[in-house]
Amino acid sequence: MPTGSTLHELRLRWPNDVEFGFDAGAVCLELLTTGGVGRYAAYDSVPTPADFTAWLARSRLGVAAAKSTVDDMPVLSRLRTAMWDIAQAQLAGRPHPHAAVAELNSVAAAPSLVPALSGNARAWAKPTAAQALSTIARDAVELFGSPAVSRLRECSADNCQLVFVDLSRPGQRRWCSMDRCGNRAKQRARRR
Repeated sequence: MPTGSTLHELRLRWPNDVEFGFDAGAVCLELLTTGGVGRYAAYDSVPTPADFTAWLARSRLGVAAAKSTVDDMPVLSRLRTAMWDIAQAQLAGRPHPHAAVAELNSVAAAPSLVPALSGNARAWAKPTAAQALSTIARDAVELFGSPAVSRLRECSADNCQLVFVDLSRPGQRRWCSMDRCGNRAKQRARRR
């Protein structure tokens, strides 16, 4: 199972400023919520190293001490694009794109975060943002290369493309969030 596959609800904000909870099920999929290239550039919530540093602290990795630099940003962008391309291919039943897999594997091959015991809690030993990116890439390798990938889903709402791992027992989760898309779908069904 991917790194940190326990419940971790992100608070996301749609362009209309409505905030809602979302559990992606894996840290690699959490990174996909931060925007991207092309039409997703408008949703980029980590355009600067400071923004990425803050995101790392909020993510299920909880890397509060890692400071991102300008050198991390191109790697972040390429990794996010590669994971998006692989996820979309997986959801469409197509082979994973070779270039995306090569990029993912390249980032995963770098040194990752090192866990350490601090008192009675897990911490990260001298974490860097580059190590966090490698850990996220390794999480994606675990997800896309394991049976858990069969539970990869895209929100069923017509105007939502959030991707998540369905961690529910029956494996029938349809919505990114009941707070957002699930409730809207139920309201539409009631009006019919």
